[in-house]
Amino acid sequence: MLVEKEKMFNPEDVIEQFEALTMDAGRVQEETLRRILQDNSDTEYLRKFGLSGRTDPESFKACIPLVAHKDLEPYIQRIADGDGSPILTGKPITTISLSSGTTQGKPKFVPFNDELMDTTMQIFKTSFAFRNRDFPIGKGKALQFIYSSKQFKTKGGLAAGTATTNVYRNQLFSKTMKAMNTPCCSPDEVIFGPDFHQSLYCHLLCGLIFCKEVQVVSSTFAHSIIHAFRTFEQVWEELCADIREGVLSSRITVPSIRAAMSRLLKPDPELADTIYYKCKGLSNWYGLIPELFPNTRYIYGIMTGSMEPYLKKLRHYAGDLPLLSADYGSSEGWIAANVNPKLPPESVTFAVLPNIGYFEFIPLKDNVDGLELEPSPVGLTEVKVGEEYEIIVTSFAGLYRYRLGDVVKVKGFHNSTPELQFICRRNLLLSINIDKNTEKDLQLSVEAASKILADSKLEVLDFTSHVNTSTDPGNYVIFWEVSGEASDEVLKECCNCLDRSFLDAGYMSSRKVNSIGPLELRVVRRGTFHKILDHFVGLGAAVSQFKTPRCVGANNTAVLAILCNNVVKTYFSTAYI
Repeated sequence: MLVEKEKMFNPEDVIEQFEALTMDAGRVQEETLRRILQDNSDTEYLRKFGLSGRTDPESFKACIPLVAHKDLEPYIQRIADGDGSPILTGKPITTISLSSGTTQGKPKFVPFNDELMDTTMQIFKTSFAFRNRDFPIGKGKALQFIYSSKQFKTKGGLAAGTATTNVYRNQLFSKTMKAMNTPCCSPDEVIFGPDFHQSLYCHLLCGLIFCKEVQVVSSTFAHSIIHAFRTFEQVWEELCADIREGVLSSRITVPSIRAAMSRLLKPDPELADTIYYKCKGLSNWYGLIPELFPNTRYIYGIMTGSMEPYLKKLRHYAGDLPLLSADYGSSEGWIAANVNPKLPPESVTFAVLPNIGYFEFIPLKDNVDGLELEPSPVGLTEVKVGEEYEIIVTSFAGLYRYRLGDVVKVKGFHNSTPELQFICRRNLLLSINIDKNTEKDLQLSVEAASKILADSKLEVLDFTSHVNTSTDPGNYVIFWEVSGEASDEVLKECCNCLDRSFLDAGYMSSRKVNSIGPLELRVVRRGTFHKILDHFVGLGAAVSQFKTPRCVGANNTAVLAILCNNVVKTYFSTAYI
C-alpha cells in the first residue's frame, strides 16, 4: 500500500503563525470559546445549564459551573457505555483516553477526538520549530523510548487507551515525526509490542544499529530515558553480541517483534567492537549518550514537576548534551509549548497557545479574614507576572470549565499570551492538621537530604511519601530507594535533614508541640519502584505515561503494600527532640 509522503513543513511558517496568534491572545480566546460553544450548542451538558446557544465569555461563566473530573464522570461513563446522543460534544466521541492513574491510584476516563489530536500536533510542531531554530537537525532519526499500551473496547465499543497510546496509534503522529526529520529508530512492532521489557531492549538495539543517524534521544518523560540507560548498563554486552552475530537475543519471544527486528539486524562485528570499547572506556557511564550516539543534538522529554528529581542522573548520562524540556499538557489535553528551548529544565517556561482551548486561572491567594471564599477565575490575558494560579480548561473534547488541578506561576508574557512555569499538582499535599506541604516541598526536602548521601557516593534512585494517620499523632513517611548500602549513621542524618527541610510554618509548629510525630524514613530494597511501574503497566497504563506517585494515599492500597513489603530499614527523626 502506498503511503502519502509527508512534506517537511517550514518551521519559520509555524513560528510566524504562533507570533500572529499570540499578538492578540484575548481576541483569539474569545473566538476559540465561540467555536467550542457553537460546535457543541445542542449538547445535553450545555443545555442543562441554560446556555441557550450563547457563546460570549460572560454568559458562559455565569451559566457553566467549575467542575472536577468526578462531576463529569457520569457523563463520560455513559459515552463509554455506548450512548451516542450529544452528551458533551456535538460530534460523537469514538475514543477514550486513560490518565496514567499514578496520582489517584486508578486511571480516569477522558474523551479524546480528532480536534484533540490536531491540537497535539500543533503543540509538537510549534515547539519543534523553536527548537530547530536554536538546535537545528538534518535528516536523521530519533531514539524514542515510547511504548503503547494495549487499546481495549469499552462496554459501548469505543476504543480506549492511554493518552499517549491514542496519539502514537494515530497516523498523524508518524507523519508529523517524519515531517520533523525525527522518525523513530524502532519499527511499529517494537513501539506497540505487548511486553515493555522486550520493547525497551529492542529500542536500545535499534538505537545502536542506527547510532550514527540518531540526532535526538527522547521519551514522553525523563524517567523513561533514565530507566532505559540503567537497563543498558545491565544488558550492553548482550546487545553487542546480537550486533556481532546478527542474531536476536532469546529474551525476545514476541513473534511480531522478532520478525521486525530480524529485518533490521545483520552481522556487524565492527560496530559491535566499537560499542564494546566505548562502553569499556567510560567512567561510571558518564557521557554514555553522546558516546553511543555521536551526532545527537539534544535530549528531549518532559522534565518538570515530578521529573525534576531525575535531572541529575540524566545529566550524568547526557554529558555536555543540552536537556530540552518538552511541552506542557495532561491526559485532558495540551496547554502550552516550550518556545524558549535554551532555558534549563529547572527554569523552563511554556507559552499558552490561545487557539487550542479556552483557559481561565484561579488566583492562589491566602483567604481574606479567614473566609473560605475562592477568588473568581481570571482570563488568559488578565494574569499577573509572579502570581500563582490553578488552571481551568475548556476543550474541544467536551470538558467545560474543568479544574486541571495544576498550579502554575506566570513568569512573563510572549506577546500577549502568558509564559507559565509548572509548580505542582494542587491536590498532592502532605497534610495532617494545619500543615500543608506540596510535591515541590517534598522534592526540596529530598534534594537537601540526598546531599548527605552524595558524600558516601550514593544517590536516591526514587522516592515517594505517605501520610500515616494510623498512629496518634500522625506523621510523614518518606520511602527511599538508594543506589547502594548506606550506614545507619548516614541514614539517620538523612532522616533528620528530611524532617528539618519541611519549612512550612504549620508543619514546624506542629512538630515542636508533637501534634505531628517524628518523620519516618523507610529505605526499600532495590527494584521496589520498578515493581510499582510493573503494577501500573499491569493495570493498562503505558510506560511512556508513567510517573512515580510522589504521595501515596491510604486508599492506594496496592502501591502502599508494595512499598511496605519491601522496607529493609526504618529510621525516625530526632530533629525536634
